[in-house]
Amino acid sequence: MAVTIDPIHQFELKPLVSLGHIGHQQLAFTQSALYMFAAVGVIALITIVATASRSVVPGRMQALAEIFYEFIADTVHQATGDGGKRFLPLVFSLFMFVLVLNLFGMIPYAFAVTSHLIITFGLAALVISTVVIFGVMKHGTHFFGLFVPSGVPKPLLAILVPIEVISFISRPISLSVRLFANMLAGHIAMKIFAFFVVQLLLAGAWSVLSPLPLFLTIALTALEFLVAALQAYVFATLTAIYLNDALHPGH
Repeated sequence: MAVTIDPIHQFELKPLVSLGHIGHQQLAFTQSALYMFAAVGVIALITIVATASRSVVPGRMQALAEIFYEFIADTVHQATGDGGKRFLPLVFSLFMFVLVLNLFGMIPYAFAVTSHLIITFGLAALVISTVVIFGVMKHGTHFFGLFVPSGVPKPLLAILVPIEVISFISRPISLSVRLFANMLAGHIAMKIFAFFVVQLLLAGAWSVLSPLPLFLTIALTALEFLVAALQAYVFATLTAIYLNDALHPGH
């Protein structure tokens, strides 16, 4: 009997606890929400354990936490300068949240939360909302000078200002799609190659080339761990760059 492969099935949301209905729309606590709560719990536990002793000579957990913290602190400082320190808790929290969720998705049979566009778009919307709200609160209407390039002849502003506005609006889209697409494509590829390995084992078709899908699956898994960490870093870096516009809106 032929076995079919469905690489999309792994991304299906499944309600764990029903919370009622709004019209014809069901409200439910899904496995996606469960993994997000678990990610927050893991991050909180690591942070509490790492900072409990605060030793001059740090232990392994404290040293690991300090490495991550200093790494993100340097990233924020390079992107925003000294004024960006106020955003460090936000950027660090987003980095750790995305990183832990990405790593959760690498566990066999686990759910990849960041492979859902609505989740990544929600995080990106949080970043852009922070930029706009803080920028307006700090600079008032001068914040909107972000859309007016300096030194440009006035006749060209009618063309450049809409381009700048569209570019700004596209930021949460590109920020969310980048993370979503990388995680989605990686998990689909791993599913397909793993299916090939199983099919070869079931068929007993061992030859010189038959172990190739297994080696490719192992290599792809290692690559996905790298992508999981890299995408968390890219998300944090772009967040810091976008937050710089809230601090320095002038071109």
